[in-house]
Amino acid sequence: MSEAPHDAHQAAMEGAAEPPFNEELEAVWGARFGATDEVGPLRRVLVRRPGPELEAIREDAWDERLGALVDPEGRWYWTDRRAPDLDVVAAQHDGLVAALRGEGVEVDVAEPLGGGFVKAVYTRDPSITVPGGAIVGRMGVRMRRGEEPHATRALANAGMPILGTITGTGTLEGGSFVKLRRGIAALGTSIRCNHEGERQLRALLELIGVELIRVPVAGYSIHIDLHFAMVDQDRALVHPDGLPYDFLVTLRQLGIQTIEAGPGEEWGLNLLCLRPGRVLMAEGSPRTVELLERAGIEVVTIPYDELHKNGGGVHCSTIELVRDPA
Repeated sequence: MSEAPHDAHQAAMEGAAEPPFNEELEAVWGARFGATDEVGPLRRVLVRRPGPELEAIREDAWDERLGALVDPEGRWYWTDRRAPDLDVVAAQHDGLVAALRGEGVEVDVAEPLGGGFVKAVYTRDPSITVPGGAIVGRMGVRMRRGEEPHATRALANAGMPILGTITGTGTLEGGSFVKLRRGIAALGTSIRCNHEGERQLRALLELIGVELIRVPVAGYSIHIDLHFAMVDQDRALVHPDGLPYDFLVTLRQLGIQTIEAGPGEEWGLNLLCLRPGRVLMAEGSPRTVELLERAGIEVVTIPYDELHKNGGGVHCSTIELVRDPA
């Protein structure tokens, strides 16, 4: 018998290119991580508990022109004359976790980062959830730079595959990303999300078969999630003044019906869809709740106004780990 070529035993090993990555998620990674849309049944989320980092906010930093407490060195802002009530902050965040668990959602709670990470409670922003895992962004302002590695570790500890990272001079924050339906997503380019971040994201999404629509967000608005939220498979809550007309036309072309939020109730748009036609929203947007319920959307509300003063809401405070397709 002739001797086999060197390393010929490798040919006896079964090849593993097929089946594709997403079809093996549960077998290899332990769960069907990621999300193809914003409205399918929510199974698991990551939040981060607020902590002593908020003690940095000082009442002597009130800026009359800007209407907020603003750190002279640009490390934080707080949209009230009074410093945070840390007991209320903690209680309202605990209420968010309790509401999610009450809806049958598994909640992974990361510990506070402390130090200068005053906005780290808003876990939505350092990454985005896509089919099969997460893409880690690059924060658009210095006060949030450095959250990215902590977010990456938290996601990895939860078992989440990391499918890419924004690098170079790209900036990308999760509050400005939305999945419209399977295979189509939108990115709100803004003061926080630049065109280089969009370019890199487009290339990463192309690898997993997702088309990206660019939506320029108006003025100093930082994220699209104060102007737009999917609430059902083909229905969205919108604040038209913050969205370009072309995007509203695109939504109609996609067959997505829009419900206009109540005037002056922007925090009502920063909601989290729990399953098709059922959403979790902060209290304080009664007209928007009425409009949604009239359209057949079930609304669960929680107090969250103290955390709004730090610049984020219910949607900002959660990042999907596992969401079933709608």
